[in-house]
Amino acid sequence: MVAPSPTAARPDAVVLLSGGLDSMVTAALAREQGFELNALTIDYGQRHRVEIEAAGAIARRLEAARHIVLPLDLRAFGGSALTDAIAVPKGGVEPGIPVTYVPARNLVFLSLTLAWAEALGARDIFIGVNALDYSGYPDCRPEFIAGFAALAELATKAGSEGEAFRIHAPLQHLRKAEIAREAQRLGLDPGWSWSCYDPASDGRACGMCDSCRLRRAGMDEAGVADSTRYAA
Repeated sequence: MVAPSPTAARPDAVVLLSGGLDSMVTAALAREQGFELNALTIDYGQRHRVEIEAAGAIARRLEAARHIVLPLDLRAFGGSALTDAIAVPKGGVEPGIPVTYVPARNLVFLSLTLAWAEALGARDIFIGVNALDYSGYPDCRPEFIAGFAALAELATKAGSEGEAFRIHAPLQHLRKAEIAREAQRLGLDPGWSWSCYDPASDGRACGMCDSCRLRRAGMDEAGVADSTRYAA
C-alpha cells in the first residue's frame, strides 16, 4: 500500500466504513489520496453484525485517526431482510429492488456522516457505493450522490457560509472485479472485509445471498484470492 504523508499534512476526511469490501477499498483510496481517515460505522441492528467487527479491524489496519461505531437500531422500523424477520433471498441476483434493501439507509447514514464531518471541520466524505455490480438499491445511484451533495450545502452551517462538502464515491462506476483488483493493488486482503447478509451459525459466509454471489463472481473474474470461508 502507498505510504501516507505525515499526519500533520493530511486533511481530514470522514469515511462511511461498513466493513464490506467496497467500503474497505474506499477507505484505502482515501488514505492513498492523502487524507486522514475518520471512520464511521453504523450499528443499525443488522443481521450480519460480524461486519461491525470487520470494520473495526479495517480501521486499525488502515491506521484511522478515529473510528466511531454509532448505535442506530433500525430494527424498530423493520421493512428489510437485514433488520426484520424476513428471509434473505438465496436464489441468485434478480432484477428489481430486493428485500435486503433497508429503507433510505444511505440517506440516513450519509446524513450522520455529514454531521460528523461538519463537527470535525472536514469537508470530504467518502462512501463506497457502486452502481454497476450491485443489488439495484436506489441509494447507490450517481443521481443520489449528486443530490446529497447539493443537499449538504443547504443543510449545514458550513454550506451556508460557502464551504462546499465533497462527496467522494470512487467505486461508483467500477465493476466488482475492478474493485477486487483495486483491493489487490492497495495491498488489502479481501478476507479482512465481510459481505455476507446471512452468516452461517459456524461463522462462515453463506455463499448464496446476493452480496456473496456478487463478491465471489468479482473475485473469480479478477483472479483475486479471497480468504473468506463460505458455507456453500
